[in-house]
Amino acid sequence: MKRLESKFEHILFSSRWLMAPVYFGLVLALIVLLVKFGKEVFYLFDHIMTATGGEMIIGVLSLVDIALIMNLLVIIMFSGYENFVSKMEDLHSHQDRPDWMGHIGFSDLKIKLIGSIVAISGIELLKAFMNVDNLTDRHLAWMVGIHITFLASGVLYALMDKISYKSH
Repeated sequence: MKRLESKFEHILFSSRWLMAPVYFGLVLALIVLLVKFGKEVFYLFDHIMTATGGEMIIGVLSLVDIALIMNLLVIIMFSGYENFVSKMEDLHSHQDRPDWMGHIGFSDLKIKLIGSIVAISGIELLKAFMNVDNLTDRHLAWMVGIHITFLASGVLYALMDKISYKSH
């Protein structure tokens, strides 16, 4: 029976590698976002003489939005892989290795995730207010409500994390 239990635990432990394709899928998502970023930059330069100031600001905010999402994906890929699949031991001495790699735990990852979602939501809300004439009051109210919900969730996550940290 002990041998069966040991075999089961080995299979269970090895199953973490099923997550590896998910992280590779996030790499593909980065490529898609990079293409979208390039398209947005091209659009901005193509309309540099005809776009209004508000349109340019919305365009730049879109670039910031994409950059935040890409940064978030990198954090999720690296920390998720290192926390749940395998350590990147061969990269510890690499000169370009980010300082945060290997130090972001699951709790830190949740806080960074909700912080990024709040920032992205705030940018979308700012873009909506820059284009307020084309939106209904109901649409704006939903956007504000969703942003406030994300903001409150972020504060609650941070409080739970602080309470959890104090209890340890």
